[in-house]
Amino acid sequence: MATRELNAIVVQRIELSPGLIKLRIVPDGWELPEFKPGQFATLGVPGTFARSPIATEEESPPKDLDKYVMRAYSIASSSKKREFSELYIGLVQSGSLSARLFNLKTGDKLYCGPKFKGMFTLSQVPEDFNAVLIATGTGVAPYMSMIRSEIALHLNRKLAVFHGAYHSVDLGYHSELSTLADMSDDFLYIPTLSHAKEELTPWSGENGFVQKLWEDGHLEKAWGSRPTPENTNVFLCGNPFMINDMTTLLEADGFTRHTKRQHGTFHVEQYYVKLD
Repeated sequence: MATRELNAIVVQRIELSPGLIKLRIVPDGWELPEFKPGQFATLGVPGTFARSPIATEEESPPKDLDKYVMRAYSIASSSKKREFSELYIGLVQSGSLSARLFNLKTGDKLYCGPKFKGMFTLSQVPEDFNAVLIATGTGVAPYMSMIRSEIALHLNRKLAVFHGAYHSVDLGYHSELSTLADMSDDFLYIPTLSHAKEELTPWSGENGFVQKLWEDGHLEKAWGSRPTPENTNVFLCGNPFMINDMTTLLEADGFTRHTKRQHGTFHVEQYYVKLD
């Protein structure tokens, strides 16, 4: 039998597209811990839980269905009030956990680790430095926690969010980020679509991969000068191809990777390693 308890409850399930949802969960009999925006929680459900009917055949089914299928997911909600934890989840068609999470409904229970962890936080950035947050897909989740918790309209630095997705329906926080950008001169939000030609209505925004936004100098146009390692930190969260390309571009511009042992000027979250 599973040794962990199902200690959290789904209080809201928001379907953004057939393969993208937001889940809001609350603890059952305990309190959400204090955490730094950008950190992640460990989620799990027993292997006996049914997978979504729109998922394909499971690539690596659990050998023991009574054991929990566990993965780490970044928290997208604010760290201030901690009324619930918001999770931004993309369906991995052949995956084990995401396909089971997709099948959860309001009132269903799951496991949530009592401690949130991770180093991917703005606390690593000097207070007088600007920050550029670059994401693909659901990699924008930790940035939403940062923005909602520490930034909102009280910026003490320039902040940019570059978000790349296949289609506009995959930009799950587009309205919120666009509104913030309209309200603050120090907040820049640029989404870009790699499959813009497939949109049902014409897409008037940027086209191509998100790393192209860095190459094309959008920050220089918006900020009046090119970001440098002396005034800016960059965060990368998303697919490994973007991370590899951006690492090459950033290192060519003099940025260095931040690690546990050495302070650097760009930070990487291995999102596709964490999630199934």
